[in-house]
Amino acid sequence: MKLTAENLGVKIGGKEILREVNYTFAEGKRTAIIGPNGAGKSTLLKALCLLNENFSGAVKIDGIDIKNFGRKKLAQVMAILPQERDVPQDTTVRQLAEFGRFPHRKIFGGNATEDAAAVDWALKITRLTDFENRQVKTLSGGERQRAWLAMTLAQKPQILLLDEPTTYLDIAHQLDVMDIISGVNKNFGVTIIAVLHDINHVRHYTDEVVVIKNHGIYAAGEPKKILDAESVGKIFNVEADTFFNSAGDSVIIPTSAPN
Repeated sequence: MKLTAENLGVKIGGKEILREVNYTFAEGKRTAIIGPNGAGKSTLLKALCLLNENFSGAVKIDGIDIKNFGRKKLAQVMAILPQERDVPQDTTVRQLAEFGRFPHRKIFGGNATEDAAAVDWALKITRLTDFENRQVKTLSGGERQRAWLAMTLAQKPQILLLDEPTTYLDIAHQLDVMDIISGVNKNFGVTIIAVLHDINHVRHYTDEVVVIKNHGIYAAGEPKKILDAESVGKIFNVEADTFFNSAGDSVIIPTSAPN
């Protein structure tokens, strides 16, 4: 499914956050949204899935305005993992994953076998099968993030939106989450759109990048072409340099903050 923003604009409290954003996200690819704090990255993500409906312009899936989908139908094809989320204290990992099946259930019940299979699949993908009876509150930060990711995957979306999925995780768990997301894209064709902060994660794990700055799209394209040391410096107002790792891949490292 092809997701498109057309002349998208957002104002919050009378303040313009985004204006005239036009972009078609590559179907079946991994796209990162990056930019300075406050640029409107999360605002864009929320508009793309109707968590915020107060925008001008339109968001379309395969040419159909998502406001015409209905919440349930939209949730059957698109899932989002936002930054802010909560769950009852005694919720188990499996129960959390089962929440992702709500959009597929009918008024008089759904297909229990299909729901169970989707949950089993999501727990397997996130390597949480052995944790399914654990309460979410007892998990480590990385395990908890994978549990929330399992919930979105159980939804069986064709488009998955992620708002800073590696925030607050240590380096190992950051890579773990990014590997899971990339695997879902590669093996199951799920379109990934993620707000990310780590420039090198963007360069290594994504196919396209959209840079949000000055209320709109500042740049877009292939990460390794768009994000060199000079452009990273301009985007984030820092000094940056290029280094090479043991595999010979270039790595962008900010070297100093603005004065």
